[in-house]
Amino acid sequence: MYIFFWYLYIYAFLGWCAEVAYAAVNTGKFVNRGFLNGAVCPIYGFGAVIVIAVMTPLQDNILILFFGSVLFATLLELLSGWTLEKVFSQKWWNYSHLPFNIGGYICLKFSLIWGIACVLLINVIHPIIESVVLVIDVRFGQLLLVVLYTALIIDIVASVQSVLNLNKQLKQINQFAAKMRDISDDIGEKIFEESISIMEKTEVLKSKGYKRILKAFPNLKSKHFDQELKELKSRIFDRK
Repeated sequence: MYIFFWYLYIYAFLGWCAEVAYAAVNTGKFVNRGFLNGAVCPIYGFGAVIVIAVMTPLQDNILILFFGSVLFATLLELLSGWTLEKVFSQKWWNYSHLPFNIGGYICLKFSLIWGIACVLLINVIHPIIESVVLVIDVRFGQLLLVVLYTALIIDIVASVQSVLNLNKQLKQINQFAAKMRDISDDIGEKIFEESISIMEKTEVLKSKGYKRILKAFPNLKSKHFDQELKELKSRIFDRK
């Protein structure tokens, strides 16, 4: 269990580093991409430990290891993304803009990237991490893990609270926007009704004027709107 917690924390940190590096390449600036405030992404820690446990028996066959990792890591990402969205009502990553995606949770591009990453993890990275962990003094390591995980738990609680507060704030904003829409709709309807009323009254006044003109000049013709004038005469004088 001691070794497990070391792997979990180390890979959570390395995952955070990978996310920061990826964001730096794409945006040209530092972005703390983690869910937490600290320099860890727990999902990478759990994912790496699970992948190591499941896929290590396949490490001698690179091809099977790659495709097995693609499938396993993709399912893990799909499950994680779906679960996080259900729990926090937010989508923490979205591949909808990329081709061959499913619900924005997974896509072909990153599935292949995860496959390559898992091959490197099992055959290159993990042996190095394992050798480093084994040389750490156990007592010192246990003390350090207590400190690290205490800070991690505090960070998780604070971050979850922040997300819940964010959801609450978004809900309040949405409710406020809905009220503003209702108010604007009411005002708009009143303006519309008044405008129609004014138009109708104006139309009555206008009609009295042009009816008199048409009666006074029954042979009146329009240079540009003769057909429209005929139709207007028909509506006025053919009414019973």
